[in-house]
Amino acid sequence: MGTADGPTLYVIPGSHACRTGMLMLEHKNIAYRRVDLITGTHSFSVRIRGFAGNRTPIRSVDGHVHRQLAMMDRAGTVPALRFAGERVQTNHQIARFLDRVRPEPPLFPSDREHRQAVEEAERWGDEVFQMAARRIALATASHGLDALHRRGNDGRLGPLLAPNEPMRALAARMAGFTFRAGSGNERELLSVLPPMLDRIDTWIGAGVLDGQALNAADFMIAPCLALLTYRPVLSSEIQARPAGALVDRVLPEPGPSHPA
Repeated sequence: MGTADGPTLYVIPGSHACRTGMLMLEHKNIAYRRVDLITGTHSFSVRIRGFAGNRTPIRSVDGHVHRQLAMMDRAGTVPALRFAGERVQTNHQIARFLDRVRPEPPLFPSDREHRQAVEEAERWGDEVFQMAARRIALATASHGLDALHRRGNDGRLGPLLAPNEPMRALAARMAGFTFRAGSGNERELLSVLPPMLDRIDTWIGAGVLDGQALNAADFMIAPCLALLTYRPVLSSEIQARPAGALVDRVLPEPGPSHPA
C-alpha cells in the first residue's frame, strides 16, 4: 500500500484513532505506506522520526491531565502522517491537510450549516467519544483477554494493541494505568455510554452522520463504535441502533481468520 518515499502513516495496531487517519486517506484514494509502531513507545517513536509533538497536552482523563499522559502528548501522537515533505499529527489536522492537498472527494460538506454540524460531531468524537471508547475497552480487558471479542485477535479494527496475546495483555495493563481504566471504575465508564449512543443516533437521523457521502465525522466516530464492539454485550446493543448501520457501513465485521 504505497511506497517508501510516498505518503507514510504511523499507527499502532487496532487503534480506533489511527483507523480514522487510515479511513480518511482511503476516502481520498491516496496510496500510503502504513508503519506499525510498538504500543507504549509510539509517542517517542514518532518524535525521533521528526514529528514535533504537542506543545501542551491534548488529552485529559476525567478533566485532568496527569503527568504520564502529558509526557506522551508532548512527545508525539499517532496517527502521524508524512506527506510530500510535511508532517501532520492529530486527525483534526490530518483531515484539513488532506482536504487542502486533495480536495476531492471532500471530507467536509460545502454547505456552511451542514459543515458546522459535521465539525461539531467530529470535535465531539475526537475530544469526548474517542476517550470514552478507549477507557471502556481497557476496562473490559482488565478482566483478561477472554472478555474481549476473539480475545482481541481480530475484529473490525483487527488485532488490538499488539499482534500477539502476551504483548496485548501487557499493553492493555499499561494503557489501563495511563488512562485510568479498570474494573474499579468500569460501571462509571459504562454509565455515560447510553446518552453518547443516543447523540450519535440523533446525528444519524439528522443526516450529519451516515449520509449519502461519508465525512470526517463518520470516520472519527465509526472507529470508536468499532472498538466498543470488542465488548460482546455492547456489540449487540450498538447493532440494535442506527449507530450499528454506520459502523457496518464503514468498518464491517470481518469473518473469522484461519491459519494459512
